[in-house]
Amino acid sequence: MSTPCGVHNPIPPDNFSKRVDIWHNRTKGVEFVELTYEESMEMAKAGDLIYCDPPYRHSQGILYRGQEFSFKHLLEIIDKCKRRGVYVVLSIDGTKKSGSVVCDLPIPKDLFEREIYVNCGRSMLKRFQMGGKSLENEVVADRLFLTY
Repeated sequence: MSTPCGVHNPIPPDNFSKRVDIWHNRTKGVEFVELTYEESMEMAKAGDLIYCDPPYRHSQGILYRGQEFSFKHLLEIIDKCKRRGVYVVLSIDGTKKSGSVVCDLPIPKDLFEREIYVNCGRSMLKRFQMGGKSLENEVVADRLFLTY
């Protein structure tokens, strides 16, 4: 539900209300805390699973307070978690392009055991930028890096 306003139809109020009720029931007894990713990842124990979905390096620097985010630092924290036996999944740019440049990431070779490409379909950002033009060549893929 964090999709920005745009050309898609917003969720009808009745459907939103139903989702809130479902969410309410599923989270009964859950404690929500506000922590930095460093703090929460430090709390993880061997056998826990952490899913990281940081700002995309080449397109979201101005979103989600991305200017303050250090990808290199995240990789260091993931390494610490891996050494403690914590499983980590990192979702990040895949075959996505920034202009004509293919986004490349400085991923240490020994940090992750597997890499999986996930086809995300057409680029929503490009849909806004291209104003209704064909998007056949604008398919976005994300990568999942797994430490296990």
